Amino acid sequence: MTDIRIGIVGGGYMGKAHAVAFAAVGAVFNTALRPRLEMVCATTPDSAERCRQAYGFARATSDWRKLVDDPDVDAIVIATPQHTHRAIAEAAFALGKPVLCEKPLGASLADSRAMVAAAQAADAINMVGFNYIRTPASQFARQLITEGRIGQLTWFRGEMTEDFFADPTIGGWRGQGDANGCMGDLAPHMINAARALIGPITSLCASVETVHPERAGEAVTNDDQAQMMCRFENGVQGHMFFSRVATGRKMGYAYEIHGTKGHIRFDQEDQNAIHLYTTEGPEAERGFRKILTGPAHPDYLPFCQGPGHGTGYQDQIIIEARDFLTAIHENRNIWPTFAEGLEVNRIVAAVMDSSRKQAWVNVADY
Repeated sequence: MTDIRIGIVGGGYMGKAHAVAFAAVGAVFNTALRPRLEMVCATTPDSAERCRQAYGFARATSDWRKLVDDPDVDAIVIATPQHTHRAIAEAAFALGKPVLCEKPLGASLADSRAMVAAAQAADAINMVGFNYIRTPASQFARQLITEGRIGQLTWFRGEMTEDFFADPTIGGWRGQGDANGCMGDLAPHMINAARALIGPITSLCASVETVHPERAGEAVTNDDQAQMMCRFENGVQGHMFFSRVATGRKMGYAYEIHGTKGHIRFDQEDQNAIHLYTTEGPEAERGFRKILTGPAHPDYLPFCQGPGHGTGYQDQIIIEARDFLTAIHENRNIWPTFAEGLEVNRIVAAVMDSSRKQAWVNVADY
């Protein structure tokens, strides 16, 4: 076993999740590389020190450049707002350091292209944080599709819906700038899921909407919800809906996949179950089966030996940490890389342009 010293830029929601994940991943997966929490960066010296003490880091700083440049930091995790991702990643790659960056990859399509170019120029390990596709249930769904259990795919429906911004009296930074809107913040997760489950998206027609144009007395400059029809490269048709004002929805990462021999249904609010319908057997006995995840499903057993006991949100981040460490140890990039983050951002750009034009667009044009 070899120690690897981790530096995390960002001490908030995702910074904490990654710190917990790297502290636990060695014990959960018996990884060849054993992470050591070396340094954390937060916005002020006081908050950085609080994060250091709370999460178990050896050192703290309020200057991300000091963290990236420090020779005792071997790998970088970026868990900061989108507009900061590019500069941090480029600085890390200039030193040849591996980078795990939270989604969305860049605050703009130009940022994402530059980040992919920097990773390729440095020939450095890179990964983007699409964690929800890593649940045992969604990994199992991908397995079922690959094995042909539901036949030839015909249709996909996906949503990424939450209600944390449903109250129009709530204002703040989330209402400002495209990167912080629903398409910039929430949509990338379901777009990534659609690509992972079905394949590349070639064309789409979208409508993007700001439901509450004013919040807490301040004009809103980004979107609250959006929908799109799309066509996949393999001919499958699809529809996706994204919303941060979907009253009653807390973690509505959900999808349905139709095939010629069956149907898969999943909802992240019930993340330890998948619903499978197949055309096998007598018609009178057919119906959806609720399958509870257990040790027979991907990446479940390292967490728990009991079927149906379940995994949680933090476990997705631990699986992600395992993949990042494996990529570093084996010196090979593991999906989803920065290239996947770029492809997702291309679709986001296409959605925004389609809505402005009120027309179908080709993703290849972005």
